[in-house]
Amino acid sequence: MTRPITSVLVANRGEIAVRIFRTCRRLGIRTIAVYSDADADALHVAEADMAYRIGPPSASESYLNAGAMLDVARQADAQALHPGYGFLAENADFAQAVQAAGLIWIGPPPAAMRALGDKARAKALAAEHGVPLLPGYHADDQSPATLNQQVRRIGYPLLIKASAGGGGRGMRVVESEQDFDEQLQAARREARASFGDDRVLLERYVRRPRHVEIQIMGDLHGGLIHFGERECSIQRRHQKLIEESPSPAVDADLRARMGDAALRLAHAVDYANAGTVEFLLDERGQFAFLEVNARLQVEHPVTEAVTGLDLVELQLRVAAGASLPMSQADLTFQGHAMEARVIAEDPLANWAPSSGLIQRAAWPGFVRVDTWVTDGTLVSPYYDSLLAKVIAHAPDRTGVASTLAHALQEIRIEGVKDNVDLLLATVESSPFLAGELHTGFLDEQRIVESLTDVPPPVLAAASAVDFFLKPEVDADPWRSRVAWRLGRLDQPAAWRRAGALHTARVTSDPDPDVVHVHTDGENLDVRSPARQTPAHRRLSVNGEVVTAVDKDSAGDRRIVAWRGCSYRLERRRPPTVEETAADRGLGGAAGRLSAPMPGRVVKVAVEVGEHVSQNQPLVVLEAMKMEHVVEAPHAGEVTEVCVREGEQVTAGTRLLTIGSADGAPDVE
Repeated sequence: MTRPITSVLVANRGEIAVRIFRTCRRLGIRTIAVYSDADADALHVAEADMAYRIGPPSASESYLNAGAMLDVARQADAQALHPGYGFLAENADFAQAVQAAGLIWIGPPPAAMRALGDKARAKALAAEHGVPLLPGYHADDQSPATLNQQVRRIGYPLLIKASAGGGGRGMRVVESEQDFDEQLQAARREARASFGDDRVLLERYVRRPRHVEIQIMGDLHGGLIHFGERECSIQRRHQKLIEESPSPAVDADLRARMGDAALRLAHAVDYANAGTVEFLLDERGQFAFLEVNARLQVEHPVTEAVTGLDLVELQLRVAAGASLPMSQADLTFQGHAMEARVIAEDPLANWAPSSGLIQRAAWPGFVRVDTWVTDGTLVSPYYDSLLAKVIAHAPDRTGVASTLAHALQEIRIEGVKDNVDLLLATVESSPFLAGELHTGFLDEQRIVESLTDVPPPVLAAASAVDFFLKPEVDADPWRSRVAWRLGRLDQPAAWRRAGALHTARVTSDPDPDVVHVHTDGENLDVRSPARQTPAHRRLSVNGEVVTAVDKDSAGDRRIVAWRGCSYRLERRRPPTVEETAADRGLGGAAGRLSAPMPGRVVKVAVEVGEHVSQNQPLVVLEAMKMEHVVEAPHAGEVTEVCVREGEQVTAGTRLLTIGSADGAPDVE
């Protein structure tokens, strides 16, 4: 029996709450938000018709507080509750409590959640219904003796995974026996912090697999269909960064086989509403079951783009009792879609999350952007660091990759670190464009290591543009062409990419359309044809075409394109001699280690007087629901430990001090 939904409480925050509200508004459904003290001024609060405080900033006291959620639902007279993803979304007890309170639960039935949401039980069900599996251990006995016995049976490399959750949390790859105990404890701590459950499962780790998942949707009358696959192989720390549909590795036959396997598993538990069945796909086209995410996925927009459907609307309709409005045979797929996750983190600092006040946030207007971030948004350290999802759609894969790259070039975020340069470098890389994807792609292609590189032709073009664009007189002496006419035949230039500073010198030529740029031991001739658009310059650098595009009126943000790759550069004042010396490590207290982000100290692994080696783990911090290991920058003796386990620290808090290996004191 259909029961039309008239009001929805979204038990979540951030971009997913904003996205659900968007569909609700279109359908005329009243929207109710909840917020912690840290989110009082957040966008999802402003977007809702009503908003209620749920508790303090800590997730355990707010967005994970099931009782408080139900209290708000009663106060607001909510008819239905949508959990979004994360937090309580896969908590079967919460789903049952929502239904017991007389509310419509916009998600899978609690019984199906219990059967599939627990990874170990899901593996057993998969085996029972003929869904391929990797060798592993998924049973309840979690004693050290049993786990060690199973490890010897499975062999290395080994993957430890949290039984109760996903999203890369509580997951560790173990290469050898000597690392197993330490990685097991780390996985359990992270699982306990994220899901309140430290049980794990073990399975053989497959190198270079693709991560391919099937989107399913069911109604309350036994109807179940799948919406094809998404490829999610571009990952860091087992968390997805770029997703696409369809997968370049999946043909119609493989899609049908994977879809059938997903639906067999779903039918076995009378599944309804949205869900995702995840698989590993090897180079031979063989797939193995990973897990079921019994909820809406972060990456659902790429499926919406290629099917033309609104998955949240479908969730609402089937939760209200309606039958699915289409059959499997009715589905068609149009074009290709890609999604990039813009995250507040620093890839160059071991993916350390970044928090703070967003002074400026600018998003591209020609693609879909799901975000909760605007000018003035406070990114707190308490929650996931996802800022936005940028979704592009085009007739084919080549076209959508190009559209996504152009969209990423338009993003401007000031106030926190972000991963946009990494996303851009990835989607423009030749192996990515060729569809040669696997879960170790970023490491194999050394994408992170390439982020600070600025090839000489790129630096030359960025530095030369000002001479060709600026008027005869400029208030800024570094940019004035008058200076050149007065005999000052060269000027410095400095540009930053991903935190790294690059410098050059530009000298004049008798030909007004030519300048010479000196950088990294190279001398390059840059020519600019006349009559070009001021903000979009096509240059010739030693005879090779390089394009420079200004992204602000002052020319302080510049995109330079060369050999198919784009470089986002920001102008900086040329460094002084003293600053150059400091950058080269000639000053500063290199042995004094500080917290790279706010967080909680979960482990101090060393003591005063202990000798450590370079890259040895020293302190483990938990921030934004992930663990981050602070390692020794050099060998030496620990001379000071400034924090204790369980302590909450802010960014910049002194953690410990390491003397140099020869016993000399740190340089002040």
